[in-house]
Amino acid sequence: MGNFINKLKALRPTKRKLMQLYFALLFNANVKGFATGNIYTGNTKVACVPGINCYSCPGAVGACPLGSLQGAFSAGHSTLFYVGGILLLYSLLFGRMICGWLCPFGWIQELFYKIKTPKLKKSPITRLLSYLKYVLLVVFVVLIPILYALRDTPLPAFCKYICPAGTLEGGLTLLANKVNASYFSMLGPIFTWKFLLLVSIMIGCIFVFRLFCRFLCPLGALYGLFNKLSLFGIKLDKPKCVDCNRCISHCQMDIRYVGDQECISCGECREVCPTGAIQWKGVGLIKLRQNEIPENSPQAAEKHAKAKKITRAVAAVAMLAVLAGTMAYYWVSDTPRQAYPGGDRGNAVGDLCYGYELEIADGNGLTGEKIDPTATGEVTVINFWGTWCTPCVNELPYFERIASEYENVTVLAVHGMATVTAPAYIAEYYPQSEIIFAYDYVPEGGSQENGYYTTLGGRGTYPYTVVLDKEGVITEIFFSSVTYDDLHNAVEKALG
Repeated sequence: MGNFINKLKALRPTKRKLMQLYFALLFNANVKGFATGNIYTGNTKVACVPGINCYSCPGAVGACPLGSLQGAFSAGHSTLFYVGGILLLYSLLFGRMICGWLCPFGWIQELFYKIKTPKLKKSPITRLLSYLKYVLLVVFVVLIPILYALRDTPLPAFCKYICPAGTLEGGLTLLANKVNASYFSMLGPIFTWKFLLLVSIMIGCIFVFRLFCRFLCPLGALYGLFNKLSLFGIKLDKPKCVDCNRCISHCQMDIRYVGDQECISCGECREVCPTGAIQWKGVGLIKLRQNEIPENSPQAAEKHAKAKKITRAVAAVAMLAVLAGTMAYYWVSDTPRQAYPGGDRGNAVGDLCYGYELEIADGNGLTGEKIDPTATGEVTVINFWGTWCTPCVNELPYFERIASEYENVTVLAVHGMATVTAPAYIAEYYPQSEIIFAYDYVPEGGSQENGYYTTLGGRGTYPYTVVLDKEGVITEIFFSSVTYDDLHNAVEKALG
């Protein structure tokens, strides 16, 4: 009986595992997105969560810091300072403690490692491989995006070619929903490569502890540079240390000493330290120090322990309340807007398109003019885009070419989500464009995800393009990026 109870205790999740689960749920609180196959595009999506969590995950309520950083190189100085400031704040507060406690993809890797198999232990080879993530940080997150930004062709290289979290949380979860069946026709060699890479990494995580974290994650590399400076994390009290190296031997990461750039501050080394030399940094900010107990007596110690239990219980209840409230908020806010009035209209090919007067914008912001895409009297191409969306800005030149080549075709580029970056982008790259730029509307008391984009069938992925004939009937829909030939053929079809 005693052995059975011990086994049950061994299965009990640790505080760190519970925290990992909690933040995985909190960062993906848009539970309804998994059921509907939609990506949340509301106001909180402009904020970066601390760990890797793909923007395109149906449940994601914030942006991935790596993806945001790569996109910021092409989005202007203000965006770069904003994203850089958030990353610096996270780094100085927590360092790689984020990897050990807050990152959803780190939690997934540890779940795979629990599968009972022989494990590959760390060695000089794994320590050497741990430097690979710094190469990926410099090349794929910084250099390539900057070089492409200088050519006015943004490219988030790490997200596009490597990131397994994006493939798992974004690609596969979207494809798993039957409402996104049309996406299968858009899959190509890049998705095949990323899928095979994801499978390889996940299989590797069964045998190697946190394979992606240790060898490939640029965000972990960046946070690790601030481990010594971070306010919270693990530290070594050197006067107490007897150099027994039990901490280094016990650690499954490739650390050379406690708290170095590879340390994820999991805290497991504290359990094997014989002298108590390993401590939490910043602990004095959140709980009483032992020497602050007024009396050195059993009664005082018991009172202190009771106060600790009460504090933990209150904190747990507060955290659960925040999680429940967050999920409820996104469940309600994700409700699509009702269709526009106006007769027999729809958002599928062959339907008379829903109409709405959108506000026109230019390099200075709103012009005061409005346009109804269904009432132009011409073939109309409606492209939903955003300055934050790399595929969107990459394909805008094709729309510009169509607008210049056809006198009897209206090309309308509707900017979705936050529009603060749109005027500067238009002024810099399309100051004399034939494209008509406009803003999607925000319903009163709602979020922009329920605007014209959603009414026309958008499901959270950008870019999204709808082509109308002269009568306003939908003749073609593109759920993702288009080529010039795609647009040319669609326009010719609409012209009859």
